[in-house]
Amino acid sequence: MEIVVTGSVEETGLAALADAGHDVRTVEADPDELADAAEGAAALIVDEDTPVPAGVFERATDLQIVARTGIDVERIDVATATERGVIVANGPEADVRAVAEYIIGLLFATARGIPQGHVRLKDGEWAKGDIIGSELDGKTAGLVGFDSVGQEVAKRLDNLGLDVAVHAPDADGERIAQIGADSVDLEPCLEQADFLSVHTHGGDIELGEDELDALGDGYLVNGSDGEAVDEAALASAVEDGDLQGAAVDAVAEAPLADDSPLRDVEDIIVTPAVAKTTAAENAESTGVAEQVLAAFDGQPVANAVNVPSIPPDAYPVVKPYADLTETVARIAIQLFEGDLETVAIEYAGDIVTETVEPITAAGLTGVFDSLGWDANQVNARHVADRHGIDVDVSTIRDAPDFQNLVTVTVSGGGDELSVEGTQFADGEPRIVSIDRYWVEAIPHGHMLIVRNADEPGVIGFVGQVLGEFDVNIAGMFNAREAIGGEALSVYNLDDEPGEDVLAALNDDDRILETTVVELNGQNARE
Repeated sequence: MEIVVTGSVEETGLAALADAGHDVRTVEADPDELADAAEGAAALIVDEDTPVPAGVFERATDLQIVARTGIDVERIDVATATERGVIVANGPEADVRAVAEYIIGLLFATARGIPQGHVRLKDGEWAKGDIIGSELDGKTAGLVGFDSVGQEVAKRLDNLGLDVAVHAPDADGERIAQIGADSVDLEPCLEQADFLSVHTHGGDIELGEDELDALGDGYLVNGSDGEAVDEAALASAVEDGDLQGAAVDAVAEAPLADDSPLRDVEDIIVTPAVAKTTAAENAESTGVAEQVLAAFDGQPVANAVNVPSIPPDAYPVVKPYADLTETVARIAIQLFEGDLETVAIEYAGDIVTETVEPITAAGLTGVFDSLGWDANQVNARHVADRHGIDVDVSTIRDAPDFQNLVTVTVSGGGDELSVEGTQFADGEPRIVSIDRYWVEAIPHGHMLIVRNADEPGVIGFVGQVLGEFDVNIAGMFNAREAIGGEALSVYNLDDEPGEDVLAALNDDDRILETTVVELNGQNARE
């Protein structure tokens, strides 16, 4: 695969990509040139200074992943990437931890006046009585925003004995509660906070004069987004004593402008975006390489921001269910003859204890890819919206007769068809029901599904026709609704039966319908 790298990436990451046999090309491209540079590439690795606009995705049609060497993906058009099925991933956990630790360090520094004491002592002044500071224990910390760094900061603050209040309307409330924090509106977050840490991106929230007034005589730390805090209002609030102090590692203009109001206020600490450590940069480089390689191998990308996440330790459990659901969905849509309007996926049994969203994405991919729609697990929900397909997901704790059961029902225009599958303990998938016929079929390769009258000699006739056309049967599974009624048979074939085979079968009045289902990646419906 061709991998295009812009900006600084440590040699450890580049070496890992090259050692895996990929063509790594480092380029210096401005935004206008990036689309040219990325054409033909399967992966694009960019730094925080490189925007990736929609035009790049429109031109670089082979892209599978854009990996960001850092945390903020604000300058990447994630919406367009998702629409086109491209994974967007940010920096690995080591980078997140390094920044979170630095934020905590800034919090201690501003609360205890550490840099101010250092500077005054170096200047010959013994300022012991002037610099008292504030303890953190027993106080309340407010977080505005709840990105990956914010989550790590919240965990550390909780461990330090602070109460934590979070204002992040788009965040997962359950995740906030798991960390031990309270989810609150902005005003109570500011009013309760003795210390405020900012974790917003891209102008989500701007803290101006009114918000800083609500914070009262607390402390503010911003290591996230220089545009999130009105710097003039911050300088004024600290200088006037309305705020006790502030620490900033993210400024609106970098390097800090000569006339920046932050320069002249002693109790505002400013650092030049140095939250990362050398170890974190090495880990970041290696981690980004691992994410690219995982995307190429179809493995979960740990830091993907636009793909349903599978925790690494859960992947061995979830992956077989995802494969099963995709297979069940491919069979269902290839048997369905109506105009698709709704895809319903029901999970029952052990599977409901897992995270089902990535499994659902696999199922939708199976449906839409079989229809010839350009779909994968990144854009499956988007494809559903674009084509006006309703998606209904449900879970049931008990699965009678099975440890787990996946049911995919496709419907439209008054017609519907369901296929059910299960995952055996030995890791083998089985199709156990097709359109209410109970079978135990192995989903594999070319599947010939025959509806026929339940009469003696029909199965022999099918075998005879297949033999005459030199199509070998690898397996056969039969079911019927009642003696003398209709039956359904599933044949696993070594080769795809041609139209002449199907015509010979359908010439017999006992054969009611024949359908070939492909599980080898071909699109059976256009």
